[in-house]
Amino acid sequence: MTTKQDQLNRFFAETIQRNQSLPAFSDYQGATHTYGDVGKKIRFLHHLFAGLEIKEGDHIALLGNNSSSWGIAFIAIVSYGAVVVPILNEFSNENIYHIVHHSDSKLLFITAGIYKNLDKEHLQDPESIINIDDYSPIVDTKGNIEKVLKEHGGKDNSMEVLGFRSFDPESICVISYTSGTSGFTKGVMLPRRSIISNIIFAQVRMPLDAGDTIVSFLPMAHVFGMLFEFLFPFTMGCHITFLTRVPSPQIVTKAFGEIHPRLILSVPLVIEKIYKKRILPALEKPLMKFLLSLPLISGIIEGKVNKKLTETFGGNFREVVIGGAPLSEDVESFFKKIGFRFTVGYGMTECGPLISYESWENIPYRSCGKAVDRMQIKIGKSNTDDKIGEILVKGDNVMLGYYKNEEATAGSFTNDGWLKTGDLGYLDENGHLFIKGRSKNMILGPSGQNIYPEELENKIGNLACVQECVVKVHEQKLVAMIYPDREVMEAEKLTFEEVEKRLREGIAELNKKLPKYEQITDIELTDVEFIKTPKKNIKRYLYT
Repeated sequence: MTTKQDQLNRFFAETIQRNQSLPAFSDYQGATHTYGDVGKKIRFLHHLFAGLEIKEGDHIALLGNNSSSWGIAFIAIVSYGAVVVPILNEFSNENIYHIVHHSDSKLLFITAGIYKNLDKEHLQDPESIINIDDYSPIVDTKGNIEKVLKEHGGKDNSMEVLGFRSFDPESICVISYTSGTSGFTKGVMLPRRSIISNIIFAQVRMPLDAGDTIVSFLPMAHVFGMLFEFLFPFTMGCHITFLTRVPSPQIVTKAFGEIHPRLILSVPLVIEKIYKKRILPALEKPLMKFLLSLPLISGIIEGKVNKKLTETFGGNFREVVIGGAPLSEDVESFFKKIGFRFTVGYGMTECGPLISYESWENIPYRSCGKAVDRMQIKIGKSNTDDKIGEILVKGDNVMLGYYKNEEATAGSFTNDGWLKTGDLGYLDENGHLFIKGRSKNMILGPSGQNIYPEELENKIGNLACVQECVVKVHEQKLVAMIYPDREVMEAEKLTFEEVEKRLREGIAELNKKLPKYEQITDIELTDVEFIKTPKKNIKRYLYT
């Protein structure tokens, strides 16, 4: 099946009409909006866009925390036929100015709190600026917003005439600016067909029912959260609760315990912190280690740990889908052992995002699934390894290119039209994909061996005192830069010298399990966190 027609607006209109009385959006510990309420607000925003002379294909930027009003504005923009430019609120001010200007946005939705911290001289491009929280004017030089608000005051807001036009599925729907680790910000042009294809896959392969609950805590401005915590559940008639604040593991698990979500999306950082802080300390106690070594008792203990972990995530989920970065090997191994319902998917912004997925019952260890519907995967040829090569993809999910960057667009595709992901991996005989790391990060060993630093970093990251690390090459030897876990240091009153001693002992034990060419020869401790992108990926180029 291919996405030959624009089904996106049909999805929106049908779910609003079908689920009018059901709750659609809630702000955590705040107001709730039914599907009928959402439809009325969308009609109002369409009327506002028309009054501001916004036309099909015009660009509208959206900058704010996850919230009901953010979600309503997003759907209103897309269903109107305009192009939405979601901006991560963790971008630097300079990046925000660049994106608003580079994207040619005619209108900007923004929260008042973010706006007051920006230099207004750098926001001259949009003709109007609107407060995303209540859709009131912030900048209205021509008075058009006030005029529309006055005109709309007494108008009928019934749902009887809700109707959305159909648009070309090849037309741009979203321009998503990446927060890549290379230091450059590029605008990924996602067509409507990409969004439609991702939604249809989720509707078929990750079933939810009307009324099911979802917690939206991943950034909605990034396509992973946008598609699977927001757009897909909305088309199914689910009740989505937006956290509206920085999603620390404590806040996230508290919300899970109150809302009991039916499907959970997460990044490894959250999962690994919960494992490391809540589960691992108990497992490492001498008595627990002994009990786990007894075959009859270990199964009972593992079952109890699984139950406790399931309760931590609200107890009601069908599956936890992890994406955005590799999951620690130790964490995945333990989760598999206890039967925890989780799976690891693979995607990228340029595919809106899905490339591969498999349900938790069927996914092999360390795999990230098979190519999703309407997508193909193949492995490019490598000069150093017959099995491992660059992952190449093609299909309905793939972007149109990078906005106003023909050179980057051309460089991202092979001559025969396959998108180059920049990731290294291989396919097994059943079509399951296994990822080894980023092609630009791969290190060539002394005798030509391929060394994947991400795999080593995952292993080092499981040591008790490690918060995060980067493996680099110095004088042809592997060195681990490590930022220690401050919570562990404070809890145990450890000095940097004591931490370094523990880490050197831990690295020595780890080296015994590694081939000689992968062994870490030295460590460098830093007392400052590594600089990261808004997606929390370390900017490796600054350290390697």
